[in-house]
Amino acid sequence: MASGNGSTSAVWAWDEALCGVVPPLISPLNAMGGLDTDAVVALVDHVLDAGCTGLFVLGGCGEGAWLTPSQRGAVVRDVVRATAGRVPVLAGVMLPAVEAARQAADLGADAVVVGSPYYFGVDGLAQRRHIEAVLAAVTVPALLYNIPQCTHATLSHAPVDALATNPRVLGIKDSAGDFEAFQRFLSIKRRRPDFRVLQGNEALLAASLLQGGDGLVPGLGNVVPALMVSLCAAAGRGAGAECARIQDEVAGLYELYAEAHWLPCLKAACASLGIGNGQPAPPLVALGDEGRARVAAIVRRHVAALAR
Repeated sequence: MASGNGSTSAVWAWDEALCGVVPPLISPLNAMGGLDTDAVVALVDHVLDAGCTGLFVLGGCGEGAWLTPSQRGAVVRDVVRATAGRVPVLAGVMLPAVEAARQAADLGADAVVVGSPYYFGVDGLAQRRHIEAVLAAVTVPALLYNIPQCTHATLSHAPVDALATNPRVLGIKDSAGDFEAFQRFLSIKRRRPDFRVLQGNEALLAASLLQGGDGLVPGLGNVVPALMVSLCAAAGRGAGAECARIQDEVAGLYELYAEAHWLPCLKAACASLGIGNGQPAPPLVALGDEGRARVAAIVRRHVAALAR
């Protein structure tokens, strides 16, 4: 199939790519604030070797809202290059969304990920116009993104249902943590079976898959991608008890977020695996030595337990 950068790939198809684990990648930064290309390669190989089926860049974990346009461009370019067509690359587009979408598509993203506009309050009609403007600006498809804790506006069922009539809308990533709303998104699949519904809230991963969700977009997929892949596999077998056990393991990893803001903690966890230096985009700061040591110990303990 044709990928977003114009090359031809027989490796992946959207149906399979969005029915697995699509980790929202961190954006590894060097000490000068530029992108750490070596860390990007290491991260891409880390998650793809574990069996992830796609990559989502420039979302919350990727700090898309806080990076400069040149930083965002570097993320898309380097991840596309490191991926080399093995899986699709989906790029989050923040405001101004049309320009960000054009940049991502021009640099080889296979799809854009677009949610509600933010800062001003908006209703469902404004959200729909916003997303339709992005779709009109590029030729690649789009995945919708519901994350009201960041946009302060919920992308509700009505605009999503209307947008789902467009075949270029691949589905939705829902990170709101509202399981009733997630189930309403699942109802759209009765009209359009290829509309993919992915869960981004890590507390609801197992429940979402067992209720008919298609895939996962978990931040901890940067750290333990194989665990997330195993959860998808267990759900596919209908192994509810195994899913519950894996969900408990995911919950145990929340301990690493206790040190500070979750994003520097996540980056510190990746650094403990040799991926990047743990540096977040300002105004956040990296964990100190003691915090990094505690996060590294948590990661080592869980990784060792998974290996047994």
